[in-house]
Amino acid sequence: MNGGGPGWRHVLGFVRRELRAGFGPFRVFLACLIIGVAALAAVGTLSASIEAGMRRDGRVILGGDVSLDLAQRPASAAEEAWMRAQGDVSASITMRSMARANGGSTLVELKSIDERYPLYGRLQVESPNREAEIRRPQDLLAPVGGLYGALAERQLLTRLGIDMGDEIAVGQVRLQIRGIILREPDRASAGLGLGPRLLISPAALAASTLVQPGSLMHRLYRIKLPPGTDPAAFRQAAERAFPDAGWRIRDRDNGAPGLSQFVERLRLFLSLVGLTALLISGVGIANAVGAYMAMKRPAIATLKSLGAGSGTIFTIYLLQILTLAAIATVAGLLLGAVLPWAAISLMGGALPVPIAIGLFPAPLVLAAAFGMLTALAFSLWPLALARTTSPAGLFRALVSDEGKRPQWPFLAVILLCLAAVAALALFSSDEPRFVLWFLFGAMALFALLRLAAWAVMRVAGRVRISGHPLLRLAVANLHRPGAATASIVLSLGLGLSLLVAIVSVEGNLRRQITDQLPEDAPAFFFIDIQKNQIGPFRKLASATEGVEDIEDVPSLRGRIVSLKGVPVQKAEIAPHARWVLRGDRALTYADAPPANNRIVAGSWWPADYAGPPLVSFEAEAAAGLGLAVGDEIGVNILGRTITARIANLREVDWGSMALNFVMIFSPDTLRAAPHGYIATARADGAGERALYERITQRFANITVIRLKETLQEVNRLLNRILIAISGSAGLAVFSGLLVVGGALAAGARRRQYDAAILKVLGAGRREILQGFLLEYALLGLIAGTVAAFGGSAIAFAIVTGLMRLNWQADVPIIAATVLFGVVVTVLLGLAGTWRGLGRAVWQRLRSERT
Repeated sequence: MNGGGPGWRHVLGFVRRELRAGFGPFRVFLACLIIGVAALAAVGTLSASIEAGMRRDGRVILGGDVSLDLAQRPASAAEEAWMRAQGDVSASITMRSMARANGGSTLVELKSIDERYPLYGRLQVESPNREAEIRRPQDLLAPVGGLYGALAERQLLTRLGIDMGDEIAVGQVRLQIRGIILREPDRASAGLGLGPRLLISPAALAASTLVQPGSLMHRLYRIKLPPGTDPAAFRQAAERAFPDAGWRIRDRDNGAPGLSQFVERLRLFLSLVGLTALLISGVGIANAVGAYMAMKRPAIATLKSLGAGSGTIFTIYLLQILTLAAIATVAGLLLGAVLPWAAISLMGGALPVPIAIGLFPAPLVLAAAFGMLTALAFSLWPLALARTTSPAGLFRALVSDEGKRPQWPFLAVILLCLAAVAALALFSSDEPRFVLWFLFGAMALFALLRLAAWAVMRVAGRVRISGHPLLRLAVANLHRPGAATASIVLSLGLGLSLLVAIVSVEGNLRRQITDQLPEDAPAFFFIDIQKNQIGPFRKLASATEGVEDIEDVPSLRGRIVSLKGVPVQKAEIAPHARWVLRGDRALTYADAPPANNRIVAGSWWPADYAGPPLVSFEAEAAAGLGLAVGDEIGVNILGRTITARIANLREVDWGSMALNFVMIFSPDTLRAAPHGYIATARADGAGERALYERITQRFANITVIRLKETLQEVNRLLNRILIAISGSAGLAVFSGLLVVGGALAAGARRRQYDAAILKVLGAGRREILQGFLLEYALLGLIAGTVAAFGGSAIAFAIVTGLMRLNWQADVPIIAATVLFGVVVTVLLGLAGTWRGLGRAVWQRLRSERT
């Protein structure tokens, strides 16, 4: 310790005495740190519980140890025989279709299940006959009196206005609803559905005649492997045995990749929001420690005058701060570990995946590290200033640390702590690029808010106001020694910026999905139109009054398996283009380019082209895959790998809602392959109803997808996600409000003294209150304005850069944010000064002297 002084025993004695005095000066410090640590611990624990549940019950989620997915074709006899030699096999078919009853119809997610289903888990069904609940689900699907059974989600009964026991029609078969699906064990692996689930038997599906050449369906083969069999070894054996099968293989360790990715992205986003709340809390920590050290100036000056070294003083208060930080961190960890348990208990069976409730050390340790590093980084500055201030300076009653900086070793430690926080955020995430952009954005926003606060104080110090004493007082208070301008603009600005960003992104996304649909967007999408039906379909649709712009194209499915001769597993893929390689993609063939597409490279093939396979590729996806005109790609279609050369690149307007494709092949390549057609049609209100009724009544196999219903389903899912995100943003705002309240409370004593002086000079209570209101309103206006523009800039970057959507500023949100900043700052400011305004002048002045 510098300068000698008492040893460690005496230092610890000082620390104990300081802590024994109570936590009163550190209420904001403790609250901020507890909230930030609890948020990170809760998000980490909940995501760890979901991931552990998915790993534990991976077989149940997938429906087997491994799953092989074939699009539009069944497994060959050799492929099926090989699969059955590996273990127990359960085969199912999934497709979309229309269910009809009582003169109405609705879209359903149809699935046929065989005698072996489910290999793992249990299908939970509500049935009128209690005894039926313990029987195998296939017993409820068997024909009774020539009528097949079906199991449906309750939503289907609601849409059709039917009850259990009633009949529905699907394709050419009639079914009786014999049970309501409560939980389908492998539902999470199926991804987002556009309609309610309907389970039937393979015999019922065959009787429906829905399975036709080219029908859009998936055949799933789930396999229960013998104990000890490695799924990775199975995958390798399957690829060696049938290299051109074109199936998508998944195993129990990644049973629902889409869901896993969604959980990871949501965890990442919520963690970053929690980290933002913790960084906002850092401003409150710095304010609380600074105010505490200001209160301790007489004691520090006395200790220094009696010979205590600067190192001793620094050590005493550093240990005190670290002890309080450890207490707050432990409290935050306990709260963060308990919150997921409570949330899971409340949600019950509403979650689509099993959850393994437990204590997970990794997210708790990570949250603790974030908390302690943040506390240390934001506490060192005021502690270092107290260490280097002379006794004479400490004894000055109105001393201000404004403009001072700690010595370079302390600045280095502060930067090291912040770098450690950034490193933890980067290395604990599977998306370091996203985290890196977040960190850059956070630093830029910090700098912007700090610059705005500095500019306001600078302008307020130079402006000269005459004739308006209240305004002059309010402006002067913005730049006086010890003013809370910087901390309020920083803390409230950060919280409100995050809120503006999230709400603006949500608003732009919702407008893109619903409000800003093209005026000529189709009313319907029709799928599974057979070759022999396309003519009658066109004739019927064209003859319907109010229907126009009927468009139809051939439709197939295929998976890209190689790029320029390199298997896709080994190719370098840009993150924004990875979606093209996930599963199979819709594709078509055409003589001429689509009317709404623009050729940007290469040229289209002649109308009578009959040479080697050519393909037209979407330009942006091609750039992400590293493809150019002349390159070759391998696409597996119906179990056959076709190598095609890229003839041209197209610019596609995906927002047009037209029939757009990533890949369009030359006609001779696919014309002879089994396939169907898909179509769109635009219609007015009456024509829309008429077309829907005519198509569903005439063509039982054609699936009709209403665009409005699809968007409603997407909005429903979006609303669920936004609840969690908005709640987290609210937490960051709450942290900002805590910091603002703490900063205003720290300056309340000074304002009360100012009020007493003003009273002596003849000002009334009303005039003083108006002056304070004006000051608080100016602070809130500044913080809200900067937050509105800062949050809008963040949202603009996310919407245009990450989501690649059109941006539109949300003026009502910006105005509401500014107003919210003003109101909150005024209310919190008044809460800290109201009581002091009622005190007698002599009482306030005498308390200032003592």
